Amino acid sequence: MTDNIFASSIFFRLTIGGNDLGEFATCSGLGAQVEIEQYQEGGNNGFAYQLPGRITWSNITLTRAVTKDTTKIARWLDEIIRRVQPKDGEIVALQPDGTPIVSWQVLGIVPVRWEGPTFDPNSSQPGLETLEIAHVGLRPS
Repeated sequence: MTDNIFASSIFFRLTIGGNDLGEFATCSGLGAQVEIEQYQEGGNNGFAYQLPGRITWSNITLTRAVTKDTTKIARWLDEIIRRVQPKDGEIVALQPDGTPIVSWQVLGIVPVRWEGPTFDPNSSQPGLETLEIAHVGLRPS
């Protein structure tokens, strides 16, 4: 496990295409939305059928304080810039002691946005980095 700056809460480990990109303090966007199509049958005025359509997957955003793992993101982005190829990965929610709580297999990951830290000597806040990824599906691991 890397430097444990998350001593009192759950944190998240991200792996993409076999590359361990480190641990993050927050993870948001684990979700999906199913488009519903209504079908109205002739002669049936009591209800309309609700038929499932396409699934839309939310982008996932992970945030952490800058650590030595920040360079792992830079290397991964450099690799993707040369050849964009969706890769599967995994997000694991971990207890403070590193014990896994739950994990998700994330399919077809591509980067959407990386925002590096802002360093302000007048602030006591740590420099934060944010990674946003798109994907084509989630499965429990």
